[in-house]
Amino acid sequence: MSRHRSQSTAAHLTVRDFCNELGITRATFYNWRAKGVGPRCIKLPGGEIRVRRVELDNWLAKLEDEAS
Repeated sequence: MSRHRSQSTAAHLTVRDFCNELGITRATFYNWRAKGVGPRCIKLPGGEIRVRRVELDNWLAKLEDEAS
């Protein structure tokens, strides 16, 4: 299984960083989140959302496996 190597090395991504990295819109991110098909996220006390780098990498690897 080949691993996706992410561009950023940040441990946590903002929604903007996540969308930029995958080339998707914020609307797509929130649509995936509402449907429960995106990676697990962290909701901070102020309401901001972060995606752990490891969650993104694991989610992408799972999608890669499912596509095989």
